[in-house]
Amino acid sequence: MHEAAEKFLAEFGGLTFEYGGPGISRAREPFELDPLLGLGEEDRFREWGELIGASLFPIGELDQGRYFLGLDGAGEIYLVADWLARFGAGMSGVESLILGVAPEVLYDRFQQL
Repeated sequence: MHEAAEKFLAEFGGLTFEYGGPGISRAREPFELDPLLGLGEEDRFREWGELIGASLFPIGELDQGRYFLGLDGAGEIYLVADWLARFGAGMSGVESLILGVAPEVLYDRFQQL
């Protein structure tokens, strides 16, 4: 675990947002901030981290396990799946998750961006 993940989880770890519905630029989806939810996905986090040149640490899941959430050493929150997107750093990223702000898609293995 890198220092940014330690600090983030000390502040936000255990946060569960159970509500879905309309959001600002995407539907709001439930999420939970618990790094243990990313167990078994180390290869996925490592591969995406290598692609963006950062160490991604699992911090939870989005949409009841449909997607994973990760954090890089600079504190940016990522959606981690078969595609990679960025929500923002720290509290700003958490707000994007809560308010239903669409993340910036960085890579999609199924589409050319």
